[in-house]
Formats: sequence, C-alpha cells, structure tokens
Amino acid sequence: MSAATGFFLHPASSLHDTGWRHPEHQGRLRALASTVGQDLLTLHGSVEQMQQGEASLEDLLRVHTEQQVKRVREACTMAEQSERIVSIDPDTKVSAASWDAAVGSAGTAIAAARAVVEGTIENAFVATRPPGHHATPDQAMGFCLFNNIAITARWLQAHGHAERVLILDWDVHHGNGTHDAFYDDPSVFFISLHQWPHYPGTGPAEQTGVGEGVGYTLNVPLAAGTPAVEHRGHFERAIAEALSRFEPDFVLVSAGFDAMAGDPLGQLRLEPSDLYDMTRHVMDVAAGRCNGRVVTLLEGGYDPKRLGEGAVAVIRALAGLEAP
Repeated sequence: MSAATGFFLHPASSLHDTGWRHPEHQGRLRALASTVGQDLLTLHGSVEQMQQGEASLEDLLRVHTEQQVKRVREACTMAEQSERIVSIDPDTKVSAASWDAAVGSAGTAIAAARAVVEGTIENAFVATRPPGHHATPDQAMGFCLFNNIAITARWLQAHGHAERVLILDWDVHHGNGTHDAFYDDPSVFFISLHQWPHYPGTGPAEQTGVGEGVGYTLNVPLAAGTPAVEHRGHFERAIAEALSRFEPDFVLVSAGFDAMAGDPLGQLRLEPSDLYDMTRHVMDVAAGRCNGRVVTLLEGGYDPKRLGEGAVAVIRALAGLEAP
C-alpha cells in the first residue's frame, strides 16, 4: 500500500462557476487545494492524490429521479449554450462546466470508496464540488445538484461492498437531502449535527425515520454559539447511540467546514483542532467496526482560508499524522 489516505479532486470541480459573489464560489476549492499543497512536506508518503471518476446514469438513478437528473442536465446545457450562469433556484446555480463537475464529484466519491474497498488506500478525503447533502431525490437545492454521499452509499450497497452504511454529517446545515434519501431505510444510519434553527429549516430531533427506518435517523440540533467542547460531546454521544443498535460495514462523512467559528453562513464554534479530534474519533470507531473504511466528502465551508485549514486538519487525522 503506497499511502494510508487518498486525496481525490475532479478537475471539473474547480471550473463549476456560480459567480464570485456567490458563497459557494470557485475560490473555495482553490484555497483548499493550495493549503493542502502547502502541507505536502508533512503529508508526503501518507497521503496520495488519486484518480478521479465519473458517475454513470445508473449511479445517479439509485438516489435521484429521472426528472431530477433531466432538470439538472437541461440547466447545465442551457448555461453552456448561452455562455451564462443559469439559476436552478435562487441559491443553486450552474455554468457550462457544472454537469461535468456534478457527475465528476459523485463519480470521484465512488472512485474513493472503490479504492478503499480494494485496499489501495485505507481511507479517503474527496474534495467534492458542487457539494451534495441538500440535494433530495427529486430536487437540486442549497448549492447542491446531486447527493454525492447518498450516491456513494447506494453504490457500495449495489455492488455488495457494504450492507450497512453509517453517514455522519457535521455541516452547519442539516443534510436534508441525505435525510430524505434514507428516511425509511434501516440499512443506512444517518446522523446530522447542525445549527438550529437555520437553513434549510429541517432536522428537528423528533424526526427519527419512518416505517422500517424508524430509529435509523438521528438529528442533533445545536444552538448558535454552542461551545466547541459541548458540540464534540454531542458528536461522540450521537455516534455511541448509533453504534448501540447499528453495525456499519462502511462509514461516510459529510464534512462541512462551515461548522467552524467565523464562517459567514453559520454561527457554530468548531476550530480545525476540533475537526481533527472528531475525525480521529471516527477513525477509532471505524477501526473497531469496519476495518477503518472511511470516506470523507467535502460539503460546506465558505471562508476559503478556514476551509483550507480545516481540510488539512481532517486529512492529517485520516492519515494518522499529528494535528497541524
């Protein structure tokens, strides 16, 4: 094995253009890649940049409706033909490169999961852009076109690599799309820690699933300004509660760096050191439950400098290196 941790980034992701005034602009990914690049001396030998992938229509349709895929495709085609940014809704915009970025991000997340399953790497960080956790089975929203993490979970299950998947979402916003995708499904346990009340207005604690899925969704609403130590306590207790009744074969993480202090779209107070410790906690749990099989996907984070710092902290934690 050449490296413990894979770093994945699809080249089209940095070309997805929402406009520089948009919070989810191209500078986010550039800052992340630059900060990771500056840390190469420490990461060398432990983290390796890996090949990207492309999601097939079959991959997308395991989560999304045909109508949803068609709407995104048509918006991206319109943007390409008009050479302008096209709005799917007031928050969610696409450009000529957005289709390639969307199917590339979902496919690269699958490529990361495949590499972990095959033993090429132990775990992975995927710089997915556009993000995914707000995209519901039938609607693009909240900067998200397709739900990268849900698509990856369904790919693992469809190919017999995991029966039970644990998804952890620590983005400042509730992962409503992931929540909706698995709300009636006992084979995927979804945990979301998020600021409450906040966009998109979903994710109260009493929503725990429906039908066979009752008890397999755990929403942890947090007040604005929740101290980091309290936040981490909620995180560890939520994982312990999930593991008391669920044995995962694979762990996927929606890593939203907008849960850090100072983010323009959130009021939580985590620091890169907290995200490092939270990631190490996930790694410790996964080591004992599913041979350390963890893939982490980028979601939010709208202060580019802080996003880069947070990403380096998570990548170092995945690779078993000291905190930055």
